[in-house]
Amino acid sequence: MISSLWMPRKVWIELHDGEQLSPSSCDVIVEMDDEMLYTAHFVTLAYLRRQMDLSYAVTQQMADIPPVRFATLETPHILVDEISREIIEDTLDNLIALDIFEGLFTQVTEDEVSNKLSDLRTPNKSATRATQEIAAMVLSDVLVVEGGD
Repeated sequence: MISSLWMPRKVWIELHDGEQLSPSSCDVIVEMDDEMLYTAHFVTLAYLRRQMDLSYAVTQQMADIPPVRFATLETPHILVDEISREIIEDTLDNLIALDIFEGLFTQVTEDEVSNKLSDLRTPNKSATRATQEIAAMVLSDVLVVEGGD
């Protein structure tokens, strides 16, 4: 379990294509002081509205089902007022202080494995999660909101 004494070392924010001017969702990767990596998806109300409008458009085109607006969230999403580095970092601080960070973020490194970023790029590591490869790829191509660390 994450202690409130642990703090994020680095935060990477990946904006989705076409959302650099007014982003409504992003993926966030957090490296903690112990070099463990975690990821979560941040969204705004505009993102949820767009998902509901898309489901309505799809159901309108299908025979024998009533058109309805809905959104399904298969993975944890963290809802924020807007996507900005300041809001995301403040939200992270709050989630850690409230001791709910680990329940909302997905761990992408194992405790038993050396968790340096260079190790993530080494293929065929035993006892690692498959998502490590995804995290390594994202870290190499990540788009950052408003600058670095």
